[in-house]
Amino acid sequence: MALSERLARLSDSQTMAITARAAALRAEGKDVIGFGAGEPDFPTPGHIVAAAQAACADPVNHKYSPASGLPELREAVAKKTFHDSGYDVDPAQVVITNGGKGAVFGGFAAILDPGDEVLLPAPYWVTYPESIALAGGVARVVPTTAAQGFRVTPEMLDAAVTPRTRALVFVSPSNPSGAVYTPQETAAIGRWAVDRGLWVLTDEIYEHLVYGDSVFSSMPVQVPDLAERCLVVNGVAKTYAMTGWRVGWLIAPEDVAAAVGRFQSHSTSNVANVSQRAALAAVTGPLDTVVEMRLAFDRRRLTMHRMLNDIPGIESLEPEGAFYAFPSVSGLFGHEIGGHRVESASDLATALLETAGIAVVPGEAFGTPGHVRLSFALADEDLEEGLARWREAVQ
Repeated sequence: MALSERLARLSDSQTMAITARAAALRAEGKDVIGFGAGEPDFPTPGHIVAAAQAACADPVNHKYSPASGLPELREAVAKKTFHDSGYDVDPAQVVITNGGKGAVFGGFAAILDPGDEVLLPAPYWVTYPESIALAGGVARVVPTTAAQGFRVTPEMLDAAVTPRTRALVFVSPSNPSGAVYTPQETAAIGRWAVDRGLWVLTDEIYEHLVYGDSVFSSMPVQVPDLAERCLVVNGVAKTYAMTGWRVGWLIAPEDVAAAVGRFQSHSTSNVANVSQRAALAAVTGPLDTVVEMRLAFDRRRLTMHRMLNDIPGIESLEPEGAFYAFPSVSGLFGHEIGGHRVESASDLATALLETAGIAVVPGEAFGTPGHVRLSFALADEDLEEGLARWREAVQ
């Protein structure tokens, strides 16, 4: 039976595919170090796990709950948002979703009609073009370069906008580049969107993971006039080491939030109540473990930056946020690694996995050929061993 055209065009998530391939090789007994996974290597904090265990025993959590989320969690997310970013929202604007991906899909489903264009700066997270397409939209990619710090400017957006443009995707800190926009840059882009009457979907899931002199800034805080046309995506996955719990949220104008709630009522119903109770403990609890994680990631990003730039043919910017490096690898094109001819980032990823036992994600998946993404959310010794293997493989 033929697949629908909509799903036939859908590509696999390259980040998940690389992680799965690395896991399969480990299961075969091979020593593989994975730089592909976009998740903290820390366990979920104990007080969050305890809250989930208690929730399992409470029969109230064994039943359906509101499709838009537990009222107490929506209220807690609204309070957390104001505390952490300064964005003052009502609980009615919050929809609890099945991870950040649920917020992205629901948001685009609410604002896009067939043929609407979405400006998507590259490099981008692999799910964005697919979620735009599934909502009937068209991703209009706006390429950036390392020389620009992988940041888009209003002038670049002006060159890409068309009469069909409906929305802009804005991500800071960035997956995969690690770039963090300054508050001034964020404000300039927000004002540009307001002037053109565009929606902005802004992804704030890495808000607490910034390093050095970089600071996180929320676009609707920098540009209050944008609030009526702004969708904020966030969740517990990265900040609280809860990727497997699948709790995210969308903050939107009330009519949009209500529409996404209706969408969920017919697609997924409520997020699992036990996970919601765990998320409630997370967003109302202390950030001590977040500080601990950030210190570890800060140390690792500096190690990764130094070691990457010591590898012949590699040039890497210092990551400013999230937990990824996105080096240029085009200096290795035309070379052979372990019998593999390298002419692209995809070729290099294959060669490194098969020859050196390290897994990286090729930049083609993020709309930026000639680069690869590496996560530094792994143990220090594994990070150093993996990059040492890479250096040895190309010498």
